Amino acid sequence: MTVREVLRTKGGDVYTVGPGQSVFDALQLMADRNIGAVLVVEGARTLGIFTERDYSRLVVLKGRASKDTPVRDVMTARVVYVTPNRTMDDCMALMTSKRCRHLPVVEDGRLAGVLSIGDVVKAVISDKQFLIDQLEHYITSGG
Repeated sequence: MTVREVLRTKGGDVYTVGPGQSVFDALQLMADRNIGAVLVVEGARTLGIFTERDYSRLVVLKGRASKDTPVRDVMTARVVYVTPNRTMDDCMALMTSKRCRHLPVVEDGRLAGVLSIGDVVKAVISDKQFLIDQLEHYITSGG
């Protein structure tokens, strides 16, 4: 299963904030959309990603005020991206090795969507279940 296939079923909604917006505004968007991360963009350029992990480690634990802290000060600037032709197994391996929970999807220089670890696990399990079902059918039908 590819990233493109998952985005087709999930939808390609990409939620973003500007670098000068407050952490509070980013958290409000994340709560409203029930998501764990937003991309930080300026114009057409992606500057980083802001996640719940960034909030807990760089705002709460540092004693910062979310209404007074701009996202640019606490976002993760080194973003790991994938293209739509990557497989879910590729994404799982990348997320594991880079220790990230969100993968922005870029196609032709534009953001096409974002995959969460939940999206990837669900797709991998579904793909494996399909294979198991096919093997069971093969075995029970006599090969």
